Amino acid sequence: MNLLLDTGINRRNFTLGLMLAMTAACNTDAQSRSPVRDPFWRVWRDAYVKPDGRIVDTGNNGVSHSEGQSYGLLFAYQAGDAEAFSKIAAWTQTHLSRADMALHVWRYDPSSPNPVADQNNATDGDLVIAWALGMAGQRWNRGDYTARAAQIRSAIRSHCVIERHGRRLLLPGIQGFVNGDEVTLNPSYFAWPALDAFVRLDGQQVWGPIISDSEAITRLARFGNHRLPSDWVVINGANQVAPARDKPPRFGYDAIRVPLYAAVSGRQSLVPDVAAYWRACLAANKPIPAWVDVVTGEEANYVISAGGAAVVGRLLGSAQPSQLTNDYYAASLQMLSRYQ
Repeated sequence: MNLLLDTGINRRNFTLGLMLAMTAACNTDAQSRSPVRDPFWRVWRDAYVKPDGRIVDTGNNGVSHSEGQSYGLLFAYQAGDAEAFSKIAAWTQTHLSRADMALHVWRYDPSSPNPVADQNNATDGDLVIAWALGMAGQRWNRGDYTARAAQIRSAIRSHCVIERHGRRLLLPGIQGFVNGDEVTLNPSYFAWPALDAFVRLDGQQVWGPIISDSEAITRLARFGNHRLPSDWVVINGANQVAPARDKPPRFGYDAIRVPLYAAVSGRQSLVPDVAAYWRACLAANKPIPAWVDVVTGEEANYVISAGGAAVVGRLLGSAQPSQLTNDYYAASLQMLSRYQ
């Protein structure tokens, strides 16, 4: 089923609607009529948002991701920047939306003859895009945002959730993560604030089982002496969760978002061992390493980024970095850590 066409909002109509409604949108919210006052957002926007709304991953050869577009939408909404939000939404819809379902291609490489050759999605990007569009639709009275958000939520339920081992599993993407009874998951893709917002929009009966099973998997994904989550895990039986064998078993680049989303959504109880490990490091005046091998206990010989430090501050209630760093991903973690 083509969710875009079924609801009468295809790619061209959505983009045209953004252009026609921009002026009206700016007049529906006093915040959008005033200069954007958040200095962190201004720095992030000026560093990573192109004039056409494309978010550039400056640390990864200038590519773009549905993840980055989702962050841009969320940060623009938080800052009340309706104009930037509109541009980011339009670029995302025009360049990343799939024609066959209301999901987004995960990667855009401007140097490639076909910038979106890999049509797989990244579910975390779709979750946050739908979350941001839904909130913006309400704030700025934008029916096109609201309708698109509903389409994406429906597509996530239809294409990114499967039942295995007595649980509803939220897949990282529609392709490449199911191998018979073994399913690969990424706990950092469980964007709890987005899922909580979906419950308010669609009802507990729709999203509640997915949330409860994702919470259970997060609790099971604690490994090694420090009982930390790994970036990627596999589930191959009832309550049988282990670090993925084909990836480094690290609490690192991805998994840093597990405590982040837990803290932002008020679920600190999901990650008590992460908090305990970080507190122990701080109590011993030991720098927090950028990653930890959850199997061997090996630690990186370099410290956590400014973005990671912001996550530590958000989870533990301690100070966060006072300035935005100049690295795309670390700066995005800082911005997410400030989300209220």
